[in-house]
Amino acid sequence: MDELLEKSLLYDFYGELLTEHQQAVYQSFVFDDMSLAEVAEEQGITRQGVHDLVKRCDKILQGYEEKLHLVEKFTCIKNKIEEIESLTEKTDIDLTESDRLDRIKMLSHDILEEL
Repeated sequence: MDELLEKSLLYDFYGELLTEHQQAVYQSFVFDDMSLAEVAEEQGITRQGVHDLVKRCDKILQGYEEKLHLVEKFTCIKNKIEEIESLTEKTDIDLTESDRLDRIKMLSHDILEEL
């Protein structure tokens, strides 16, 4: 997975668990593409402070994911839904209608189990 996409997903799921200060610094550096110096000036801290805080936030967000697995579950469910959509388009000529419906039922069951 692309590093920015991964950071984005982790932040979407767990960002509210960071302090307001951590959120502001992380958003500015990671998502607003500001430099360490720009964020440091904006926040009134050192460049090293910004660097350390961003690394700490990455570690915190990753720690939440290791414990809760919400991003992993989301990604898995999203992939299954995409497969269901593909199966409903009937583009796969190797499957019969019955096989297609059975696969959709199985994927739907898997999604419900993951929730």
